[in-house]
Amino acid sequence: MKNKELIITVYAIAKNEEKFIDRWYKSMCEADNIVVLDTGSTDDTVKKLKEKGVTVKPLLISPFRFDVARNESLKLIPQNTDICVCTDLDEIFEPGWREKLEKNWKENTQILKYRYVWNVLENSEDGITFLYEKIHKLNNFKWVNPVHEILQPLTPIKPDEIVVCKDIVLRHYPDPNKSRNQYLNLLELSVKEDPNNDRNTHYLAREYMFKELYSKAIKMFKKHLILPSATWKDERSASYRYIGDCYLKLNKPNLAKKAYEKAIKESFNIREPYLSLAEFYYNKQDYLNCAFVLKNMLEIKTKNLTYITHPNCWNDYPLDMLSFCYYKLNKFDLACFYAQKAILINPNNQRLKNNLKIYEECLKLNN
Repeated sequence: MKNKELIITVYAIAKNEEKFIDRWYKSMCEADNIVVLDTGSTDDTVKKLKEKGVTVKPLLISPFRFDVARNESLKLIPQNTDICVCTDLDEIFEPGWREKLEKNWKENTQILKYRYVWNVLENSEDGITFLYEKIHKLNNFKWVNPVHEILQPLTPIKPDEIVVCKDIVLRHYPDPNKSRNQYLNLLELSVKEDPNNDRNTHYLAREYMFKELYSKAIKMFKKHLILPSATWKDERSASYRYIGDCYLKLNKPNLAKKAYEKAIKESFNIREPYLSLAEFYYNKQDYLNCAFVLKNMLEIKTKNLTYITHPNCWNDYPLDMLSFCYYKLNKFDLACFYAQKAILINPNNQRLKNNLKIYEECLKLNN
């Protein structure tokens, strides 16, 4: 570990993470200190961490809450720490993160935001990516919420005390076999504890949807939309989109279409609601309306770094869909044009190349 003028401590919570320890430690050892609260591992997590020189404290938290665990892990941080870096053991920083952190950290900085890649795609490209804020100053923060916990400042933070460094990148490689069944109960507890919390309400509705409890999800999304604090238009738009998805699952396509249209009206400058409506038309083989919606979507050039932003809105997928719509509409020149644009983004996709050949043949026959 390196000694610098700024003392940096990485802290984490863990439970049965032995297979991630070598990779995680290699990424985190740019820090001066690494501390971990173990919440009940039955494998060799504690042993392996101690062998690396990590400070570990076992503590069983019952009933388990993520905010309580995070706050207990905060207590392990040495008091001479200047910068606290909270990560999980299934996450990895790009090398050189410490140097970038030191370069961007100012004397009055309270929080530093960085790029967080929530999922890495099968082709190794970054998936959903947004700004994260789990790098912070010591002694002015506590964790709140039983799940999807967030840092809450103990004293107000001024805008100039928040720094953004997009060059620091943390990637998430979750264990697909790890159970997350406790999330639903913890989210229900979150909403029970704070019924007017718009973020928790939206997350609970989304969890109901993931669990295929579509009617409950619709009800909770509608609750989110009427909360006075639910003012972030992109998240409101997402609630309408998810309501549409739930209505489709309940075989209510007309209500789904109305929900997608409301999603666009709520936040017309992001691509996600347009793609949902375009897919709706595409699946109904209404290629004219699908093309119209996709063309409007592609006029949006700004990609936001929020968790709402979906990679399918910015890769070859909408261009591929649009090219097929024009093929079905016998507009083969436009089919070729958008197929070529899709191939520029995804040049190794043989299906896209095969489609382009079909469109080009049709264009020749019609000239």
